[in-house]
Amino acid sequence: MNSFFRRWSLTLASTVAAALLAACGGGSEPPTGASTAQVAQPMMAVLQSAAPAAGAAAVDVDVTSTPVDSDRVNRSGTPASNNAYIVQLDEMPVTAYDGRIKGLGATKPKKGQKINPNSPAVVNYMAYLAARHDSVIKGVGNARKLYSYGYVFNGFAAELTEAQAQKVAQTKGVLVVAKDELRSVDTSSTPGFLGLSGSSGFWSTTGAKGEGVIIGMVDSGIWPESDSFTDRTGTNGNASKDGKLDYQQIPGWHGKCTPGDQFTGTDCNQKLIGARYYNAGWGGNAGISAQLPWEFNSPRDYEGHGTHTASTAGGNSGVVVTGPAAVFGTVSGMAPRARIAVYKVCWASATGGCFSSDSVAAIDQAVADGVDVINFSISGSTTNFRDPVEIAFLFAADAGVFVAASAGNSGPATSTVAHPGPWLTTVAAGTHNRSALGSVTLGNGVTYSGASLAAASVGPATLIDSSVASVLGANATAARLCFSTAQNGGVPVLDPAKVTGKIVVCDRGTNARTDKSLAVKEAGGIGMVLVNVTTNSLNADFHSVPTVHLQATARTAVKAYAATADAKATINPSTFDYSAAAPFTAGFSSRGPLIAGDGNLLKPDLIAPGQDILAAVAPPGNGGRSFDIYSGTSMSSPHVAGIAALFKQLYPSWSPMAIKSALMTTGTDVLDGPNTNPLVIFRQGAGHVKPIAATNPGLVFDSGYADWLGFLCGTQLPASFCTSSGIPVLNPSDLNVASIALGALPGVQTVKRRVTNVGGSAAVYTPSVSGLGGLTVAFSPATLSIGAGETKEFNVTFTRTTAAIGTYAGGQLTLNDGSHKVRVPIVVRPVAMAAPAEVTGSYSVTFGYDGPFSATARGLVPAVKSPGSVATGDSVDIAVVVPSGMTHARFSLFDSDVSQSSDLDLEVYLNGTLVGSSGGATAAEEVNLRNPLPGTYTVHVLGFAVPSGSASFNLYSWALGSTAAGNMTVTAPATAVTGQTGAITIATSGLTAATKYLGSVVYGGAPNLPNPTIVRVNP
Repeated sequence: MNSFFRRWSLTLASTVAAALLAACGGGSEPPTGASTAQVAQPMMAVLQSAAPAAGAAAVDVDVTSTPVDSDRVNRSGTPASNNAYIVQLDEMPVTAYDGRIKGLGATKPKKGQKINPNSPAVVNYMAYLAARHDSVIKGVGNARKLYSYGYVFNGFAAELTEAQAQKVAQTKGVLVVAKDELRSVDTSSTPGFLGLSGSSGFWSTTGAKGEGVIIGMVDSGIWPESDSFTDRTGTNGNASKDGKLDYQQIPGWHGKCTPGDQFTGTDCNQKLIGARYYNAGWGGNAGISAQLPWEFNSPRDYEGHGTHTASTAGGNSGVVVTGPAAVFGTVSGMAPRARIAVYKVCWASATGGCFSSDSVAAIDQAVADGVDVINFSISGSTTNFRDPVEIAFLFAADAGVFVAASAGNSGPATSTVAHPGPWLTTVAAGTHNRSALGSVTLGNGVTYSGASLAAASVGPATLIDSSVASVLGANATAARLCFSTAQNGGVPVLDPAKVTGKIVVCDRGTNARTDKSLAVKEAGGIGMVLVNVTTNSLNADFHSVPTVHLQATARTAVKAYAATADAKATINPSTFDYSAAAPFTAGFSSRGPLIAGDGNLLKPDLIAPGQDILAAVAPPGNGGRSFDIYSGTSMSSPHVAGIAALFKQLYPSWSPMAIKSALMTTGTDVLDGPNTNPLVIFRQGAGHVKPIAATNPGLVFDSGYADWLGFLCGTQLPASFCTSSGIPVLNPSDLNVASIALGALPGVQTVKRRVTNVGGSAAVYTPSVSGLGGLTVAFSPATLSIGAGETKEFNVTFTRTTAAIGTYAGGQLTLNDGSHKVRVPIVVRPVAMAAPAEVTGSYSVTFGYDGPFSATARGLVPAVKSPGSVATGDSVDIAVVVPSGMTHARFSLFDSDVSQSSDLDLEVYLNGTLVGSSGGATAAEEVNLRNPLPGTYTVHVLGFAVPSGSASFNLYSWALGSTAAGNMTVTAPATAVTGQTGAITIATSGLTAATKYLGSVVYGGAPNLPNPTIVRVNP
């Protein structure tokens, strides 16, 4: 069992991570002009790696290697890491422990209750878990423990050598050993846009403003002086530090305020009721002071991100905006009467700033303190349901805590959505109806419109392209992107002799948008025209000089005009429009289909306002401003967290998944296109959140701990482990969520759902489906009669008729009882046949068509065994010839063939170009190349961690052609019938004992059949 967890979970550095990041749409500039622009961190590493190497060969092969998450490389391009690992043990955390250990009472809270971290049972069990952690650490020698976790995640974080991490991974009771990862952080009019404010809005009609609900903000800290967090109200009813006390203590709250740099216990109050900080991933206070000397070793926010998200989720209502944003009037959080508890884990670094070890500690403590909602506007895994942060959130949700998380800012590329866990709510970002409109008029009379907050006109003045305005010897890319002096390592990029008194054209990308205007100001420029390089969002930011932001469609013409003699431009004053068509999906918002789970879960779940959001910030990281406009899914997530707090007050007995379901099934559509377009569904999920409608959803799709375990067993846990543990394996498409996703429909598939009637009276629901062309949909039962409070199941069967193979179809299921319309988004990808990627013997397939079928053997071919030995830090090169006409090449190491328990890695090169790599936790590594180019491949065997001296190994390689070798026969049905399974029988003969063989089964009879199934035989 544990070998699977170790191999699967401990992902080590890969030389192809940067390429994978680019392929997943990462590497974009920070979404706002926030503090990233203020942090003096050089970004030249980004520029130096931006261009491909000259003469690099393109290898047209399909590569299968150990997966590397897109978030593994921090998006600034500047590596930052520590030597910490997060270790998960197999005992249940406090929130799930049922008392099965003799002498240790149960700690799992009853439904609707919170844990008491001071109760004897919890104290004793936490001590037991800590002792278990210490025992594991002791077993590997001298290692420094950073954290012991136990409330929602049983494990610890420790500084370990690679060899120690390997030994920990082999320790009994250890489930996961994961390298600590550094991750990055991902209103005035939005309450009105969402229908919260006003006489007929949510707050007035329901009376719920979040009273008594605690929102935990796991982020970059708080600026406690902001009126958004005062506990007093002035005579005019607005938040005021000098008014009367307007909040009372909440019983059962266990949080505290941790003092530190420029932060004392008195900075908390009855609104801001808790503030802690976590920096062990950075090396503690000393590490922060040495690496980020501008930061506060305390809960105090430097960069402003945490203050912004906290004020968006639960900031006071009627807070008067000051500074350049004063024109907007007042701002309010979504749940203005909610309490705020802050857990600072993100630190002002251009490289991301948020270590997972710190985040898990914060989540663990937040649940123990007693929060009701957690907002997590921090990037996350796109591939791993069992990422430590995701697992911490699983147990938090099981304890009744609603979790909102940002979907990521890697749009518009597909399959970039992060935070895959179905137990949390993943939020995409959309626009809202307030637009700050601006324009620039060129000397040729042409006017281009965009986004702007320019208070007054500038010009006419000379217009110059930044690419020809740099100092001598400056990096051309840095000039085109208008890097400030700070972001260029202290060296100016733009030349004052060329820029002074002029309006500068700058390209969007890499550095923050406001960093570009800062660069223009530093060089004496008086205005900036910011142009998108590709289609993306238009953002009205507070810039250092008057700025207008134009779409990519204007870029060529503007730059061409700027290159003409005596080019002039005038930036016109901005205007505000509160009737803009909205919502649209923000261009930066990450979208599906989800990589994790093979497309059988829809993410994101929802979309909420996330572009040009005004909220409180921390002045140090925002040019002295106390309010600023940010954009990102970091901004959309706290909208949903705050709305969830309203529902926690309104419906205290509802589970987190019931709240999530209500928000999903009552959403509205973005304006990107029809809601049956799968691309639109992958952007918006179930739709744009509509709080007032969600108060009466009619039905909810609920799920809990047992469902989530079954889902994990149906996705990323081995069936053998689940069977031995007594956990039923759940088809991931059957998880009871308010969406349906079928990543591979082989003709026919039935999905199951159950709903609970929260409509207050018995009802009869009739289902209907829109969209899904080329598919038929059947329901059982045909209508759903359900009593008040009753839970019932129904089935939906999808059958392909004419839908295109390999292409997603989209649609909407609506359950209608005459009073409620319960809407469920559907995405389905038909396939001609479902077959396993690799087998060791006979197997079955499922057909998605009617017609002839054939299955033909290739191989088996014996492995070529190449011995070698390697020590820690060394590598051995082995040449492997792959002839022409090969259909598959494989290079493998096996733990059983290594003399010591070691961690070895593989890299495969052709003509000096890396074509595949594998870097797991042990010596078991594998690289596969489908249809490889012929040539002599160089296989690097790297000694990542060898306990002592050198470890001997055997490298196995196979080159599989297109013909049968006569030692394997394949028997298969001659006819395919849609929805039916077919038995593929494999028989072998004449094989040599103790030889590893490789072959494949290739399919015929219809187009679009899957790739050959690899057959591995070890007689």
